[in-house]
Amino acid sequence: MRVVFMGTPDFSVPVLDALASAGHEVLCVYCQPPRPAGRGKKDRPSPVQARAEALGLPVRHPVSLKGAEAQADFAALDADIAVVVAYGLILPQAVLDAPRMGCLNIHASLLPRWRGAAPIQRAIMAGDAETGVCIMHMEAGLDTGPVLLRRALEIGAEETAGELHDRLSMLGAEAIVEALRRIDTLVPEVQPGEGVTYAAKIDKAEAAIDWTRDAVEIDRQIRGLSPFPGAWTMAGGKRVKLLRSGLAEGSGVPGTVLDGAKIACGSGAIALREVQPEGKGPMSAEEWLRGARLPPGTRVGVAA
Repeated sequence: MRVVFMGTPDFSVPVLDALASAGHEVLCVYCQPPRPAGRGKKDRPSPVQARAEALGLPVRHPVSLKGAEAQADFAALDADIAVVVAYGLILPQAVLDAPRMGCLNIHASLLPRWRGAAPIQRAIMAGDAETGVCIMHMEAGLDTGPVLLRRALEIGAEETAGELHDRLSMLGAEAIVEALRRIDTLVPEVQPGEGVTYAAKIDKAEAAIDWTRDAVEIDRQIRGLSPFPGAWTMAGGKRVKLLRSGLAEGSGVPGTVLDGAKIACGSGAIALREVQPEGKGPMSAEEWLRGARLPPGTRVGVAA
């Protein structure tokens, strides 16, 4: 098929690779413009732009698609279909209508659960047992279009958002290739009105750990915000990101370091697996506790 691909971050790259490998003609790749990054704050192309250029594909990164010229340029590609995954711009109706078969979106949740910006993180933070990807025919509403194909997977007991992100990215790549292969026989499924939830964008204010909360909630917070922005606590006067954790036996005053890299919560305890102290790289929790001189009985936390 003649495909326009629209995506920007790492999550989208395996999808672009899968479309190219499946033999589709990728007419053009749309992504967000390069952004300042690194110490020199030089403009850095997005992961999708870098991959598209490596594949020899034409790239466009308009600031907006609302203008008549940008819409005319898109329509002139004469695409059969557009595939959209984590692109980052709202598509006006004129763009949605331009490809002969419309625009398909790969969304990282089992719609109608977790419509919106952060479905992977929200699924973990809410304690969902499973999630997945949906191939959806796009319409003007936020992730409201009919679903052509859905694929589910279980969320691991100690899985982080980063790990789940990578698995869903690969699942989405497989699903879109299947959807395009079966496009003439797939029956669109209108999303039910019941069960709708919204995955609001992650606010950095959500990352501070309140050790008076239940251990289950804190564990989900740590895993759901790892690796970015990273749930954090204060320890020894420095901020420490907590990157991996699991539930553990134990109790004590909330925020108290117990034996074996465990920390007491409002109810129960968590076992820290991996942390990132301020100004340093990720390390095991045991290594950090030894180096930071935080023996059992020490209190950690914003107010400690």
